[in-house]
Order: sequence, then C-alpha cells, then structure tokens
Amino acid sequence: MSDDTSTAGEQHRIRSFVLRQGRFTPAQKRAYDELWPRYGRSIADGRFELAAELPRCKRCVFEIGFGMGYTLAELAMRDHETAYVGVEVHRPGVGKLLALLDENGVDNVRVYNEDAVEVLEQVIPEHSLDGVLLFFPDPWHKKRHNKRRIVQPAFAQLLRSRLKIGGEFHLATDWENYAEHMLEVMDAADGFSNVAGKGHFVERPASRPQTRFEQRGIRLGHGVWDLIYRRES
Repeated sequence: MSDDTSTAGEQHRIRSFVLRQGRFTPAQKRAYDELWPRYGRSIADGRFELAAELPRCKRCVFEIGFGMGYTLAELAMRDHETAYVGVEVHRPGVGKLLALLDENGVDNVRVYNEDAVEVLEQVIPEHSLDGVLLFFPDPWHKKRHNKRRIVQPAFAQLLRSRLKIGGEFHLATDWENYAEHMLEVMDAADGFSNVAGKGHFVERPASRPQTRFEQRGIRLGHGVWDLIYRRES
C-alpha cells in the first residue's frame, strides 16, 4: 500500500512508501501497456469530474494504495453505480488490477499510477467523494519511522476537504500499534465522528472483502482492526 503526506512546518513532503517496483510478470506488463489507455488517468489530465468521466455513476469512492487490486476489483464488480478511483504507485499491482478489470468486464474504475496525496490535492474536487478507503497501508512499525505513516492530522484534514458531508473514511490494518495510532489521530480530527464511538473499532463490515493474505493471517491468529469515520462538518 502506498502514499505520502506532510505536516505543518516541514520543508519537504515525507514519503510514506518505498518505491519497490519489483518485476512485471508478462501478463501484468501486457495488461499495463494495453489497458492503460482505457482505465488509466494522470494528474496531467486535470480535474477528475465524475459527470464527465463516468456519467452513469451516482457515487465516487477513492482507494489509496490498492496493492494488487483484488479488493478494488471486487468492490467495483459488486456496485456498478459507484465510480471507484484507485491509486497505487507500484506498477505491477496496477497491471494486475487492469487485467482483473478487463477479465471481468468492469468499466466503473479509473486508475492513477501516482502519489495518492498529490492526486487528492491536484485532481479530486472538494466535497466530491462519498468514501475513502485505506486498507493495510505500510505500518512503518519502527518508532523512528512512525512519522512516515500516512494517517496524520494534516492528511485527515485533506480527506475532510474532499469528502462530502456524510462521506466515510474506512481504514483497516493488521498492526495493532498502527491501529491505535489511527484511532488516536482520527478521534482527534476536526469534522469527523467515529461511527463506533470514540475509542472503539468496528467489526469488519461485510462491504470490505477479505484478502487471501488477511484470511491467512486470521488463521495464524493475527488481529485485524477496522475503523470508519464519517465527515460531519
């Protein structure tokens, strides 16, 4: 998972991901090359206007760091009236998602292979999102790296500016320390309410598909923590 954010007073933006491109499989490379014109978008294309891009869709949900794209593809297949905008910096994952979309005839997804914070800042209009998803981001578990975590007060306010009133920010992590960090930051964030009540996590909603990696972790006794925050003001 990916992304970066910054806090007030810093001289440069902190990257909360390491750009490990890895190797394309032949199928991922072919999908990326052939399907990007259909699904791919870039910051250089300008603002993302839902009415122009996917006029039949009534809602818009933004996923930060979709990894290999299994969750995003499943969500889009379930709900054809919602537009899904996915952002991922790792190109093999983008290629995999494009292949999944094409194989399943999905056309309500648009993809950015860029930094999600920059996409939010430069492309996504204010008060335009019905939901934001952040599932299993890099936990940066070493204390000296905690500042690289994407969930920070400034990031929460960026999301607030892009969500509609009533829009929701859904987070999930399998690192307990990061779950506690998310809870602390978001419970204190102006304009948001914790749908489970301050200091509480939610049970995994049926709306969030379980990944194979997550299912394996649960079998091994690993915990998973979900949080949902609603924009109230």
